[in-house]
Amino acid sequence: QVQVVESGGGLVQTGGSLRLSCAASGSSFSINDMGWYRQAPGKQRDLVAVITSGGRTTYADSVKGRFTIARDNVKNMMTLQMNSLKPEDTAVYYCKVLASDQRSYTFQYWGQGTQVTVSS
Repeated sequence: QVQVVESGGGLVQTGGSLRLSCAASGSSFSINDMGWYRQAPGKQRDLVAVITSGGRTTYADSVKGRFTIARDNVKNMMTLQMNSLKPEDTAVYYCKVLASDQRSYTFQYWGQGTQVTVSS
């Protein structure tokens, strides 16, 4: 079993920055891909950025050039550095982890979400 916890959300003005963190914990697991998703009220949950175990990154067009995803494989942690924030970035941000257990079965784990609010 893997537990996933996000942190770092908050209230920031337009043009400001926030840094989100995601920590994965448990025993006898290995992490494959990790990603950030967000969901605004009344809208579907969309991918923000993803990073593979090898460090390859992919970003949604709406955040490209402003957000940076990174991971620390030793600490089983992932971050999302968000710069030049806009009101349309307001959403609940979720960490998703793909992890394999001792039997090499891969499971999808989600964090509880952290609120990001950008005021104009």
